[in-house]
Amino acid sequence: MEHEVVQHIEGYTIIPFVLMLAAIAVGPMLFEHWWEKNKNKLIVSLVLGIPTAILLIAKGFFPELEHQLVFDYVPFIILLGGLFVVTGGIHLSGDIKATPVANSTFLAIGAILASFMGTTGAAMLLIRPVIATNSQRKYKVHTILFFIAMVANCGGLLTPLGDPPLFLLYLRGASFTWFFHLLPEYLLLNGALLVVYFFVDWFLYRKEPQENLIRDEINVEPIRLQGNLNFLWLAGIILSVAFLNKQYIPELEHNHFLGFIREGAILLMALLSIVTTKKGLREANHFTWHPILEVAFLFLGIFITMVPALLYLKENAATLGLTTPIQFYFATGALSGFLDNAPTALAFHSLAKGLFASMPEMFAGIPIVAGIPETLLAAISIGAVFFGSMTYIGNGPNFMVKAIAEESKIKMPDFFSYMYKFSLIVLLPIFVLVALVFLL
Repeated sequence: MEHEVVQHIEGYTIIPFVLMLAAIAVGPMLFEHWWEKNKNKLIVSLVLGIPTAILLIAKGFFPELEHQLVFDYVPFIILLGGLFVVTGGIHLSGDIKATPVANSTFLAIGAILASFMGTTGAAMLLIRPVIATNSQRKYKVHTILFFIAMVANCGGLLTPLGDPPLFLLYLRGASFTWFFHLLPEYLLLNGALLVVYFFVDWFLYRKEPQENLIRDEINVEPIRLQGNLNFLWLAGIILSVAFLNKQYIPELEHNHFLGFIREGAILLMALLSIVTTKKGLREANHFTWHPILEVAFLFLGIFITMVPALLYLKENAATLGLTTPIQFYFATGALSGFLDNAPTALAFHSLAKGLFASMPEMFAGIPIVAGIPETLLAAISIGAVFFGSMTYIGNGPNFMVKAIAEESKIKMPDFFSYMYKFSLIVLLPIFVLVALVFLL
């Protein structure tokens, strides 16, 4: 927050935020048919958000509320919407032999693309070709699980475009290029996942029935990429986020009209994508506006109700016992796996900001980025992005990939089976390794 807290914020004001996150976590499981309608998500957001907004205004926190909605929520939704529209116009089709090398190549490419077209964009571009490629194989669930981990989550670490929590930290002051500092963590984690996947897939490939392998060899369709003009509009979005900011144009900080030039450029790229992309390509991608409206409605409630939580964490940072990067990494990660990782990252950024304000001597000599010590920012960033893959609800694309796989008759593990059969035994040990190598 740019405004200093002058009034005391009580702990009970966080209750709507907790309820909002609880609704997101349990809504799809307990009220599946009711929850799948976007209007009901909007109702939940408004029921919890409007009273919170009134309370904040009454307590004198209107500037914080305004900043959260105008300078965080609006840019956040516009970026996600722009990436959603542009990547939705790129169609990849084909069915190559489903060898361990081919599958590993898909995952490696997806992990690279995720940082530049977003985890959602990369996942939606590649998931159907991956499913088609493996359609003749008996053992394929493991490929979808590693796809969720690498393409829908861990690959998105290197730019603010990659994953929503990173864009929010970018809005808090981290430069576009700062996230490239996380390349060693990115390479270790995704490299380890890729090696583990290759050997798992190699082992299972050898167990495939021979008739499946013969069918796989016969049913081959060359990879075909359509909608290539959208890569130009995607480059426009990348350049807008990288250069249309206060770092390169200082006037943006003082001119509110100019301050939204980045969002205007992103909207222009999205409009050009809509105008120049053939309708059939979006239909082939099963493109609808439902997912982005879902995000917009849910995050409206999240962004409003999180204001008291951010203020409270900033006020009470010194008393919560989190002081080291490894503590911030695991605390951010633990919540990111079960809540949405974007608001979790913001919450811990506020906590780090309050900690630095109350105990600056603890971080003497450490560079300050986005208003907090760089070591804490790195821990929050990698914790939010990596641990988003621990459950189906940790990051938006996870459930989307699961749903598409199930549409294709792939029997995916349920919520808890995903954890004890995959994330706890495969992902968590590698996350611990990252902490031991980089955060101790």
